[in-house]
Amino acid sequence: MIEWTTACPDWEQRIVAGRSLLPCPPLFPGPELDLCLEIFRGLRIVDAPGSPTIGEACLPWAFDLPTALFGALDPNLGRRLIQNFMLLVSKKNSKSTLAPAIMLTALLRNFRESGEFIILAPTIEVAGNSFKPARDMVKADPELEEILLVQEHIKTITHRGTNATLKVVAADADTVSGIRAIGILVEELWLFGKRVNAEAMLREATGGLASRPEGFVIYLSTQSDQPPAGVFRDRLHHFRNVRDGIVIDRKSLGLLYEFPETMLKNDSYLDPANFYITNPNLGRSVDREFLVDEVRKAQEAGASSLALVAAKHLNAEVGIALKTDRWTGADYWARQADPTLTREEILNRSEVVIVGIDGGGLDDLFGLAVLGRDKKTHDWLLWSHAWAHRGVLERRKSIASVLLDFEKAGELTIVDDSLGDIAGIVGMVDEIKRRGILGAVAADPAGLGILVDELAAVGITEENKLLIGVGQGYRMMNAIKTAERRLANGTLRHSGSKLMAWCVANLKIEPTATAIRATKQNAGDAKIDPVMAMFDAIDQMALNPPAAGSIYDDAEAYERVFGARSADGSPARDFDPAILADINHPAFKEQKARFERWQAMQGDDEF
Repeated sequence: MIEWTTACPDWEQRIVAGRSLLPCPPLFPGPELDLCLEIFRGLRIVDAPGSPTIGEACLPWAFDLPTALFGALDPNLGRRLIQNFMLLVSKKNSKSTLAPAIMLTALLRNFRESGEFIILAPTIEVAGNSFKPARDMVKADPELEEILLVQEHIKTITHRGTNATLKVVAADADTVSGIRAIGILVEELWLFGKRVNAEAMLREATGGLASRPEGFVIYLSTQSDQPPAGVFRDRLHHFRNVRDGIVIDRKSLGLLYEFPETMLKNDSYLDPANFYITNPNLGRSVDREFLVDEVRKAQEAGASSLALVAAKHLNAEVGIALKTDRWTGADYWARQADPTLTREEILNRSEVVIVGIDGGGLDDLFGLAVLGRDKKTHDWLLWSHAWAHRGVLERRKSIASVLLDFEKAGELTIVDDSLGDIAGIVGMVDEIKRRGILGAVAADPAGLGILVDELAAVGITEENKLLIGVGQGYRMMNAIKTAERRLANGTLRHSGSKLMAWCVANLKIEPTATAIRATKQNAGDAKIDPVMAMFDAIDQMALNPPAAGSIYDDAEAYERVFGARSADGSPARDFDPAILADINHPAFKEQKARFERWQAMQGDDEF
């Protein structure tokens, strides 16, 4: 029995030191592995000056993936013990050269008659970029030309002896249907992450591994130009967890060239001296001066440009995609995330809650914000949720995979034609009202519609001042500025919802003649309804509403301050609790002064 691990818990020390990220040596060293690596090293990179071989052009890191892949095959049993691989590396590090070279080597050493090997590309352009190097590697070697038949029109290379094939295909439901491949290499996984049907497509493409124990899947990618989504996010998180030892999966091995978190937080990843960390082929296929110049120009252009360059050339994951016309509060959003702020936690800690509502059209999200004021600190605590009609997934396919991720995380509810969003919103509002802490429901008047009647059924109306229409456009400026200041000083904290982070990134601030207004970065796809719901809530919370509850309703707190109640239920002091409990009463200030004098005499300042 062979014992091995694919965890690499010391990866941060290794990557900074420039050491190999392979967590274990090849499981089956010997003649077969040596032959595979000899073939791989001998393939030529035709478009490089002088057409060097891979062995001549690449640094040692480039041989880690083929070593792990071909070294995991038991040559006696024909079974590959590690089958799933991921290589995450910055652009221009020969990733698109290594991909066809690995697959050609696998085709040449395959023992199964009429076997299939597939390079799965997200677009026709990427498919072409993957096929051309493979074609050129064959044509540059007369011996390979005798063994392999290249058919450019169908992007296929056939082994003349075994009739096994290597095909490069642009992925869609039709091209992957019926594939029974031995080996599959998925190019640019980050682009698949933007496709709503990518998970089903990849499952169909990899189904053949069930009957091919020598099979394998390789995912190649750079970082996404947006926060990771869909299958890219899922696979990336899995391979990270395996690498870190959080998940035990000995069949999966990831080589992830990314910066340690501390270097991202202190911005040392932007120091040219550290560019080698995510560019292991620096000095060969990657020009150091090019990177220095690109990062410098991006820093001058602003946060948006820097985020894109950092994602592609430094493999730094995009968080909130900061735009040049971004909302200033976005700069402080991530640091104020507190995952402990569940809805229940906020309701338990709050003395008053404002519910913000925005959206509701079938092409929009229906956003809800629960904004509470902490009983002790008076900090503002935010929890958000949204609803979407299922039709949005069809009408807005570019964000469908992102929305499904939010649904999976429990931050978004997708409803059908019965439109259960209204019932869900009213149910949450009614719960807050029954707790006695509802200050108001604040909403965009234009988006209320049928919600008015449903809220009235639970006693929330404009007449009793529990339903308030919030002015939009430039009238929202105070709420926008208040949110910015509270995020900056830490008195507005939120639950860390990825849905809200995405919406904050979509927010665009436009100046008007005398004010500012919030709008979308891109019409249609860039949803911001949950953020606008937050602004609605902040608009009313900024008016400093009184605590909806009172110590007069809390028997324990009452007795601690006033002592036992008198026979008629009043505290028998020189102030009237009924007046003191009503901030709008004409005699409130006088009664409050009397209470404070009594309080000082008691030496109890909790209230």
